[in-house]
Amino acid sequence: MLSDPIFTIGILACFLVLIILMIGIGSFAKGGEFHRKNSNRLMRYRIIAQAGAVIIIVGYAYLRSRGGN
Repeated sequence: MLSDPIFTIGILACFLVLIILMIGIGSFAKGGEFHRKNSNRLMRYRIIAQAGAVIIIVGYAYLRSRGGN
C-alpha cells in the first residue's frame, strides 16, 4: 500500500488538512490581528483541502475495489 502513489498522495492530503486545521485553531485560540485577517480564509482552505482529500481517498478505494494496483 505504501508503494502506491495515490495512497501516498492521500496521506499527504490528510496531513495538509491537519496542518491547516491546527493553524486555524491556533489563530482562534490566540486571537489578535492574524485571527481577524486570516481565520475565514484558513477555514475555506481547510474545506477545499478536505474535499480534495476525500476525493483522493474515495478514488483510491474505488480503484482498489476494481482490482487496480
